[in-house]
Amino acid sequence: MQQQLLALARDITPETVLDALRVHVGAANGITAAQLAHAITDRFDKCDERRLRTCVEQLRMEGHEICAHPSDGYYIAANAAELEHCCTFLVERALTSLRQVAQLKRCALPDLYGQLGLPTTTGERQ
Repeated sequence: MQQQLLALARDITPETVLDALRVHVGAANGITAAQLAHAITDRFDKCDERRLRTCVEQLRMEGHEICAHPSDGYYIAANAAELEHCCTFLVERALTSLRQVAQLKRCALPDLYGQLGLPTTTGERQ
């Protein structure tokens, strides 16, 4: 029973991710996904990294200013410039994916946007 409680205490959850990131404020203090997952779970497992990314996404959707960049790792934004750098990276990554989809469908990116029926902030499709 005690081993089960210890295992639960080391699961990757939004709370454990946020708690672990509290000491990683600013890009200079970033940590890789593998290192962060290991810091939380004390093991190396690719499944933990996937769960970590899911938790980061959830925390961002809740408004936590969690940044990530391949050159910096994960960190909490120390200032507006770091947050903007992360947002720019995320938008560029999304646009790259959308450009690939547009090429695969042989249509212009603006036409693709209409075809996708992207949801609005209220959840309705355009």
